[in-house]
Amino acid sequence: MIMKAPHQAWIYSTSQPPQQKQVLCIKKSMASSFVYDLNSLYNFVVRDGNGVKGMVDLGLDKVPELFIHPLHERIDKLKARNNSYDQPPIDLSMLDGPWRSQVVELIAEAAEKIGFFQVVNHGVPIELLEAVKSAAHEFFEQSPEKKVVYRKAVSPTPFVNYGTSFVPGLEDTLEWRDNLRMVYMSDAHALNFWPNKCREVALEYLKASISMVRRIIQVLMEKVGLTLDKSIINDLIDIKMIQMNFYPICPNPDLTVGVGRHSDMSMLMVLLQDDIGSLYMKMEEYSTNVEKKGEWMEIPPMPGALIINVGDALEILSNGKYKSAEHRVHTTSGQSRVSIPVLTYPRLDMNIRPIPEVFKSNGQGGCSSSPVIVKGLPE
Repeated sequence: MIMKAPHQAWIYSTSQPPQQKQVLCIKKSMASSFVYDLNSLYNFVVRDGNGVKGMVDLGLDKVPELFIHPLHERIDKLKARNNSYDQPPIDLSMLDGPWRSQVVELIAEAAEKIGFFQVVNHGVPIELLEAVKSAAHEFFEQSPEKKVVYRKAVSPTPFVNYGTSFVPGLEDTLEWRDNLRMVYMSDAHALNFWPNKCREVALEYLKASISMVRRIIQVLMEKVGLTLDKSIINDLIDIKMIQMNFYPICPNPDLTVGVGRHSDMSMLMVLLQDDIGSLYMKMEEYSTNVEKKGEWMEIPPMPGALIINVGDALEILSNGKYKSAEHRVHTTSGQSRVSIPVLTYPRLDMNIRPIPEVFKSNGQGGCSSSPVIVKGLPE
């Protein structure tokens, strides 16, 4: 029987051959050594699959240098609080009634001016939202040996990957998060290969979200004078991925980031936040408030709401009419949190370029008419 001594943590290591994998009892003193031994820290967190959570579970009381981001990449929460997101959520159920035209205008205006908006009465049951958040916590709270079987190098399928940060082998500083990515191939594939702690609820949530994505894309295309049939929409959201992000508590959140600044290659992203939040978006040059241009604004969580984010592919299709805004995530010191995005991408062999109807409708936009081909998923 394996016993755990007081003030010690169980950590999983793959530094031995597979048949000799063992559970090691590592004292808290190891946590302090990681602050200085960055190579060992990288191997522990990334290669051995213990993740940021495994590092935090050791009792770490400082942010290691490997996770300390340059000052210009950190989030100034005090400054961001002055840039509050005060847009009311859009009620999608009103698309089915006499107020449809007004709701269409609200969706299009948010996509044009901000690139983010929140929706309620979206058709995804509240109970399902709570269930998928709980499932994410359950997956990441497992012992490391239950999670490392989904690391990229050993996962039973290339469409399910567990890891840390974004592309840790290419990053100078790592993000303070662990993540699980599941690409949808079919119901049968998901039920066979996705982790059993979350497979059923994750699949149900993804499918409910995709139904909403179809409606929103149809609305946004209508606003540029284009009616899409079902087959075209299917091609535009051919690749579907659900990602579970886990942000462990951080001893000093101001030194690091949960997710660095980026925009998404997708058509649309649907984001489920928990009640802690910490998502920030950049008010780009197209912001209507001149004084706030280039600053960061927090999008606070709202009970029962989902966040919709315009992706790069949709910005290109609309010739810049709809905006794919940069965004990033802060960390917290109070408690661990999760977020669950669903991302949709065009079919891999599609040419993604501005559609002629955009030029006909207003002749405006910031993109070239040269075709841009979206190839592959983010690593």
